[in-house]
Amino acid sequence: MSRSSLDGKIIILRRGLAIYKTHASKYYWCRIWLPSKKKRVVRTTKMTTRAEAISVAEEQFSAMGSRGNLAATPKEKTFEHFADKLIVHEKHLGENGKIHPKSWRNAITYLRTEGWGVVRYLGSKDVQEISTRDYNAYMDAIRERNLSSSTLNHITNYFRKVMGLAKREGLIDAVPLTPREKRKDNPRTFFHFHPLVTHENDEWDRLKREALKLADDKIEVRGVPITDELYDFILFMVHSFLRPTDSEVYALTHRDVSIAVNPKRLIINIRKGKTGHRISNTMQAAVSIYERIKRRYPDHTQEDYIFFPTYPNRAHARRVVANQFNVLLERCGLKDDRNSPNQHTVYSLRHTAICMRLILSEGRVNIFNLAKNAGTSVDQIERFYAKNLPLSAEMARNLQSFGEKE
Repeated sequence: MSRSSLDGKIIILRRGLAIYKTHASKYYWCRIWLPSKKKRVVRTTKMTTRAEAISVAEEQFSAMGSRGNLAATPKEKTFEHFADKLIVHEKHLGENGKIHPKSWRNAITYLRTEGWGVVRYLGSKDVQEISTRDYNAYMDAIRERNLSSSTLNHITNYFRKVMGLAKREGLIDAVPLTPREKRKDNPRTFFHFHPLVTHENDEWDRLKREALKLADDKIEVRGVPITDELYDFILFMVHSFLRPTDSEVYALTHRDVSIAVNPKRLIINIRKGKTGHRISNTMQAAVSIYERIKRRYPDHTQEDYIFFPTYPNRAHARRVVANQFNVLLERCGLKDDRNSPNQHTVYSLRHTAICMRLILSEGRVNIFNLAKNAGTSVDQIERFYAKNLPLSAEMARNLQSFGEKE
């Protein structure tokens, strides 16, 4: 039985006025026909008994003008009012470290973007009157803009958050049903490596060799020379699983890194990553890379950034790396991904790191441990990495095994 189905019969009080109950709420609902708008509006009566619900319904009906127009919706009951409250709430959570400090900006994007934001369509509506039909009409309208399924699902999420806030404040009893868009996963680009490909076609090896050559040739990109620091950055990314973002790899200072043994590795304190705070362990090779970085900047302090510390503006440091990396991709002929319509970016290094662990461990790596260390989820690894990787020879032998014979 559906929660939105009727709990009993609709009670007709007069022409254009009725009350009813659904299984989703303990309260009676009031349904009023608006002749001037040729539509029905539905509001909760906030009453559990039939007699009280009838009284409230009559009051709401009487509040209408002679032509069937409801008075303007009070600002404190509109969708826009609760959307603004949600934005302020999420900003407060970010300032207190409970969510990523920039996450609240997503609420502004999906709720207030000119042209397709939810407030643009539903902002003036009374939250008590918004139904699944209204939500579906809005989604049908914005689909014409060819937004991605991921964006549409984010919109749905923020619509539900706003309506959930209205529910917590007692204005509605249930959030309208919101069917989610079927998501089409976009394959993650990574650099193919041996044994997935032959040594001659090893993209990862080609990338490293060309990075060293660019540094030796003292190639400049927008007035900035490429040095061995780009080479070390590339290696570090693939041996640390970090994201190439202002809040992860570009935010790292020497205070955030310590060397551990048994096994030899770096322990990295990521303060405000995409998924919040986490402690990440690197592969052993990251230790020698870090030692080279310290030798490169012998006068560094604990507060200095690890990569490109001469750029205090980390967004600028990120752009310098992106520009140099794009030149490297062009020189290698690796700008376009061989197995998808997408192009390689600096992010492809993180994807390469995860794919390498899945393949080079010959299927023995604990995916939960890998996901936790990389600040992602098992679902993400299975959807975007594992299912798109071919079986290695060892994995194939494991698949065909029959167990040990005595």
